[in-house]
Amino acid sequence: MPRACVLLVLDGLGDRSHAALGGLTPLQAAATPHLDAIAAAGANGLYHAGFPGQALPSENAHFAMFGASPEEFPGRGYLEALGMGLSPAPGEVCLLAHFCCAVVEDGCLRLFRDKPEKPAPEEAASLFAAVAAFEHQGVAVRLHRDKGLFGVVTMTGDVSPEVTDTNPMVDGLFLPEPEPMTGAGAAAARTARALRAYLLFARRMLAAHPVNAARAAAGLAPINTLVTQRAGMAGPLPRFGARFGLRPASVASGTLFRGIAKALGFDLLPARDTGDPGADLAARLETARAAVADYDFLHVHTKAPDEAAHTKDPLAKKAVIEALDAAVGRAAGPLLADPEVLFAVTADHSTPSSGPLIHGGEPVPLCLHGPGQRVDAVARFDEVSAATGCLGFVRGTQLPYLILNGLERARLVGIRDTPDPPACYPGPVRPFRVEES
Repeated sequence: MPRACVLLVLDGLGDRSHAALGGLTPLQAAATPHLDAIAAAGANGLYHAGFPGQALPSENAHFAMFGASPEEFPGRGYLEALGMGLSPAPGEVCLLAHFCCAVVEDGCLRLFRDKPEKPAPEEAASLFAAVAAFEHQGVAVRLHRDKGLFGVVTMTGDVSPEVTDTNPMVDGLFLPEPEPMTGAGAAAARTARALRAYLLFARRMLAAHPVNAARAAAGLAPINTLVTQRAGMAGPLPRFGARFGLRPASVASGTLFRGIAKALGFDLLPARDTGDPGADLAARLETARAAVADYDFLHVHTKAPDEAAHTKDPLAKKAVIEALDAAVGRAAGPLLADPEVLFAVTADHSTPSSGPLIHGGEPVPLCLHGPGQRVDAVARFDEVSAATGCLGFVRGTQLPYLILNGLERARLVGIRDTPDPPACYPGPVRPFRVEES
């Protein structure tokens, strides 16, 4: 029976039907012989990390996939800070931040271009330096650069993450006022005031910045506004290994996924980004194969389907899916043939490749392949075929329990071999002594 699980997450794989694809989703329309073969030899179903219709970002979806409840989620700002190598102190608020272009209309800010033309690296660095530090009524604000025009704002003092976003994310919408969330206390109100003061300061500094004078001369949109969203703060987070009794590692790239790995106690294995999604996924699967003897749970991730969907071109997403399927064919064979490996493939969420939504609320296909898994009648790996599979509809934190069951590590309800039993069996027991030491 399987000893270790390799979970392949094809980020944003699910989609909607498109006229350009003859009423099919990009996954249905794509030629995916290798994923189809996995589905035909495994147990299939649908998965949603929340509930049907709920549009989840990758961070919330992954927390559910890794068995954490929504109440345990610390906020993406905190995860991004971890992924950047920052060490947020207890009580420190972290917010996603990036520079954009906004215009004044009736005394309010309207988003003109969420992602303006990229400046040169040295120009971006100069913009960050101009607004790197700010103080307001005992609240210290710092801006830390990640890459491009993106970074993280940290706020220290008597502060709270219970504040609204200021990034509307869609061109043409007004920027929301920074406000405390309903029912939040005085610390949230203080945080909102300090954030407002800082963002106004940033706009003043950017308006007078030489980079924007040069962009105006070149006919480019100014980079004149800083926006924030998804505030977070450190809190008690259970380690994946302690909760499920599995030694985990992640083969993923990107600041967010490094942060998730750090937050939940995963080892982070190398993952390259070359611009060739198929080659990159093949390399990640090979990394997982080489490491499977040392870990019980390997998360292998690619962002490529999600990124293709965000171009709002279903044909482009179809092409990316076909490239990823070919990578599975090249590199997943040894894992699929290993009787000690439970191979699971799914997505974290759906990303529609047309329309205004950033992410969709539709479920995604899920397949478990390995010794002992029921083999159903599903012959294709897609959103519609999977609905007839024997796994049914799997939701939220149920996924790691399915994995434990497939690894013969499921705990029988009611068994108490330790004072704080984990989800797996056996737990870290203290042996019964018959002799006094």
